[in-house]
Amino acid sequence: MMRGSIGKLVAGSLALARRWQKQQLRRLNVHEYQGAELMNKYGINVPEGVAASSIEEVKEAVNLYFPVGKSLICMGNITRIPSIRVVVKSQILAGGRGLGTFKSGLKGGVHIVKTEEVADIAGKMLGQILVTKQTGPQGKIVSKVYLCQKLSLINEMYLAITLDRKTAGPLIIACKKGGTSIEDLAEKFPDMIIKVPIDVFKGITDEDAAKVVDGLAPKVADRCASIEQVKKLYQLFCECDCTLLEINPIAETSDNLLVAADAKLNFDDNAAFRRKEIFALQDPTQEDPREVQMHFLTSVVVEAFKILTSDDKVKAILVNIFGGIMKCDVIASGIVNAARQVSLKVPVVVRLEGTNVDQGKRILKESGMTLITAEDLDVMQQKKQ
Repeated sequence: MMRGSIGKLVAGSLALARRWQKQQLRRLNVHEYQGAELMNKYGINVPEGVAASSIEEVKEAVNLYFPVGKSLICMGNITRIPSIRVVVKSQILAGGRGLGTFKSGLKGGVHIVKTEEVADIAGKMLGQILVTKQTGPQGKIVSKVYLCQKLSLINEMYLAITLDRKTAGPLIIACKKGGTSIEDLAEKFPDMIIKVPIDVFKGITDEDAAKVVDGLAPKVADRCASIEQVKKLYQLFCECDCTLLEINPIAETSDNLLVAADAKLNFDDNAAFRRKEIFALQDPTQEDPREVQMHFLTSVVVEAFKILTSDDKVKAILVNIFGGIMKCDVIASGIVNAARQVSLKVPVVVRLEGTNVDQGKRILKESGMTLITAEDLDVMQQKKQ
């Protein structure tokens, strides 16, 4: 394989996994602060921080977690606590926040400021629309900000755990360079990217975790402690039904710790019934209305398919829908998702008409499912036979 091909293959597989998750509607996305809280519960090193949804909460958090200007008496001398550098992060479910722009004109959804400036910059973010390369021109509203003490990072790396179709199990991807997108990393440092497939039956071994740590190549962090951190990340991935756990960067601090400085976690929607505490974190203000519609439609169609297929007399299912308010592409995606969840043993003939009908037909055709399209009722009758 030519130099660079391995890195591109890794980047491509991860990108494909992301697109596949989106098409299948199989992931709950949570905010950065929520992911940090969850990782902390699993003993994973994360920056200390607090989320706030109002200026009052911001000021309270600053006084509690980032005090400044207070006087301390030490050995008879009065010492004032110096100003602390605080990272103020807009919380939206989209990447590219740091390079984003608010519709108000403020540049950047992530700012590093002095303690006394936190309330001012947070006030310019809360309630405003942030536009990034992933939100589209409509942007997303910032309802919370995440306040973190600025860490002294001496080395930034990349780590992700995803589901790999080829190995039919979890795959850990690591690179000793981090802080930018996996696609950029694969292009610039293809030889530095490693893949460690995990046997889903055996679980992660010390040898597996050691390979990951070797791929990260930490400079100062304790090797044994780093191996334990990798194992805890895998534990979280499995026990919480994650479809993606991406840490960029996973970094070393000046006090020799391996820290998940910024993480993205997605969860399998099919596990909602057993992960209620996680799915309670869902933020409906950040959801794409199309996906909400699709999710609702999928649930309805699943139940309809189950009822119909429970009757042995049913020889075929005819779906005849006109897409108006709910467009044909959304309807088609809902039908495809439902068909994947129900073991259909009879043919399904679908007639779509209305808005975005061509997109809807293409989704049905490219689904890989046995879904038959028809133009009119007469043709539907013929195709079901």
